[in-house]
Amino acid sequence: MKLTTLVLFWILPLGLNAQDSAQKLSFQPTIHARSFWMSTSYQKDFKDDFAWGNSLSLGLKSNYLQKWYFRASIRGFLNTWSSDINANDPLTNRDNRYETGLFDLLNRGDKAFLSFENLSLAYKSTKWEIEIGRMGVNTPWINPQDGRLAPTLMEGLRLGFNPSSDWKVSGWFIHRLRVRGTKDWLRPGETVGIFPVARDVNGLPSQYFNNTESRSILISEVEKESDWGAFNFSNTWAAHLFSTYWFQWERDWNREEKTSFFFTGLQLGFQHGIRNGGNDNPLLAFKDPSDQNWVVSTRFGWKNPKIETHLSATILRGKGRWLSPREWGKDAWYTFIPRERNEGYESLEALTAYFSFQYRRNIQLFGHMGFHWLPDIGDPLANKYAFPSYRQVNLGVKFHPKNYQKLDFQILVMNKEALGLQNLSPTQRYNKVEMIHLNIIANWSLN
Repeated sequence: MKLTTLVLFWILPLGLNAQDSAQKLSFQPTIHARSFWMSTSYQKDFKDDFAWGNSLSLGLKSNYLQKWYFRASIRGFLNTWSSDINANDPLTNRDNRYETGLFDLLNRGDKAFLSFENLSLAYKSTKWEIEIGRMGVNTPWINPQDGRLAPTLMEGLRLGFNPSSDWKVSGWFIHRLRVRGTKDWLRPGETVGIFPVARDVNGLPSQYFNNTESRSILISEVEKESDWGAFNFSNTWAAHLFSTYWFQWERDWNREEKTSFFFTGLQLGFQHGIRNGGNDNPLLAFKDPSDQNWVVSTRFGWKNPKIETHLSATILRGKGRWLSPREWGKDAWYTFIPRERNEGYESLEALTAYFSFQYRRNIQLFGHMGFHWLPDIGDPLANKYAFPSYRQVNLGVKFHPKNYQKLDFQILVMNKEALGLQNLSPTQRYNKVEMIHLNIIANWSLN
């Protein structure tokens, strides 16, 4: 980060010394405040938990000649009120999975702390974009996963090139990440294992946390708009770990001619291990280099000015586990539902449905339902997290007060239950199924 900071403060003054800079240079303060209530309740056996967390980001952004852009911010976190979320469940002796992620998973006793966030310089023209420093990132497999007090951010370099109005080529070099649920900027390999590591292919506790070597991530992406829809192809290459190829096609049918229209989507993915999987010792490695997996995901839906609904399906197959660190973002496939991921499996079948209704201009009601069929719990190679096949339901509302456009609220209620008559142990149920999970979120932002 020292090199990045020196580059930023060396380049920025070049624009500030130009003639009439007072008319061409603008500054704006940036503020983002988030208040997050989270609770998880079980019918019996396990301890219930809750946490009320708050965060406040303060910063500034500036632009010069509408071409040079500078951004800097710092965020404070506060555990305002919570149950004893850092105590293990008495029955299973397992950690709390949800509420602890609001704060610093690497320093669980901290009630209040700071994290340096954005510090970046960008140049934008008609065809080119370049940004260096600490910034947001949103790609298929490295993304904000903004479901806690602050999103995941990256440190590195971002490039964009638009050779024409219907083509875009992008690239990212990621040197460090500040993943959600932490305050520190870490190399990619150092972030792997911050979230639960589960079991290795032999059924023993995984040992890759603090033993994974991966110093960078390279992402390339090509986007194309055409009469046949939007095409996207990307590759996510994580040094020493894996390479993931991702293709997506989406089309809105007769959208220009109607207020209501059908839409379809298709995703194809392939992933393989590379180098040593993160460590020369297989017992300490994150991934088996010989792993090869493929996935197909589809979507069909309908939308009008008030209603959106779609049905999605995913099939995953291959040899070994499809792995993408949970610290790095949410699943890219269409069947992803907030508050659960389907990573760490050799095979998967998923079917999900979504419905949203715009009750008024400032009130949206929405819901997800998903069925996820996972490999046998007794097969650790195929089922990393010993997760049972499950059904998930999410119900929620989003609200924007009419007179306070910078303020928004969201309520989400989630329930997960095991599918069928599965004879599950307490450790196969706690943090996984038989729960009611509640989120109440308030956001306020300026610029």
